[in-house]
Amino acid sequence: MLAEVSALLAPLAAAIGYSSYKARQFEQTYPNIGELTDVGGYRMNAVHVERPKNADLPALVFIHGASGNLLDQLVAFRARLEGRAEMLFVDRPGHGYSERGGPQNTVPSGQADAIARLMEKRGIKKAIIVGHSFGGAITAAFGLRHPDKTEGLLFLAPATHPWPGGIDWYYHVATVPVIGWLFNHAIVVPLGLRRLERGTLNVFRPNPRPADYIEKTGPSLVLRPRTFHNNAADFKRLLAYVKEQSRLYSQITAPTVIITGDRDEIVWEHLHSRGLARDIAGSELITIRGVGHKPDYLATDVAIAAMEKIAGKPHDLQAAARRAEERLVAPLRDPAVQIQPSLMPGALHRV
Repeated sequence: MLAEVSALLAPLAAAIGYSSYKARQFEQTYPNIGELTDVGGYRMNAVHVERPKNADLPALVFIHGASGNLLDQLVAFRARLEGRAEMLFVDRPGHGYSERGGPQNTVPSGQADAIARLMEKRGIKKAIIVGHSFGGAITAAFGLRHPDKTEGLLFLAPATHPWPGGIDWYYHVATVPVIGWLFNHAIVVPLGLRRLERGTLNVFRPNPRPADYIEKTGPSLVLRPRTFHNNAADFKRLLAYVKEQSRLYSQITAPTVIITGDRDEIVWEHLHSRGLARDIAGSELITIRGVGHKPDYLATDVAIAAMEKIAGKPHDLQAAARRAEERLVAPLRDPAVQIQPSLMPGALHRV
């Protein structure tokens, strides 16, 4: 009997040991480049770029999406905005290197409150809040709960409204007591590593994924057991949350721009982005034809123009979107061109 039990437990122990080893390896490959700040019993991690002397934009706070960390938005925007604004790139509670905090942080409203406290600790009185994907739900919550700290809202392929269906099976498994712990500590790493390449390609589809996206943004950090559990818990509560909260979006008064692609297969633009444009009076919806779930990378110039417009600068964002479409289509007209963009500054934004 003991031999049979040992035969069953040995592979499980080996899998847990392998996952623990890989989790440490992920952190060695992508060490924390931010700073941890106590926000009331737990610490939030962020990269804070101080306000430059010649800033021409308000402070900017960037909120990443599901399965991500602050590197995703930092790589997309920092180099392009350096010297123009104070910037705060945030690891959401329980993601990247931020601690989870209490149960309130399993929903976007709690995470919005955490970011507001982090802004206070960092001396940022007011900012344009920029949220991608899941970060869009937090951006909306921020606009509702902290209007005094909101210079404006910029939504990038946001997840903000109810959708038909549910979520992937593994998010349910990951949050089940005991079984979830075993799943997160033994199965997630090997399963996730096999899916990482395809998963990141799918996020950019139908557009090409930047060749060094995985290398630069550390998506494997989400495979660490505790982080994966937090990510799954966020997902499990999102649908019920937006069913209730989306009814309140009409109360948002901050200047708002929504940027989306019409080929987004991750977050459907006809439900979420159009829903926001309908619900927030005076908001502007920018739909970029041919773009999927990553306008932050494919149309960074349009997003920056939106920040400028929120700050009061005159901009025709619809015209900017058409120029972005033309730029994205141009390489496809030449079959000799190999589309393998880099994340080096400017590489995705050739004129």
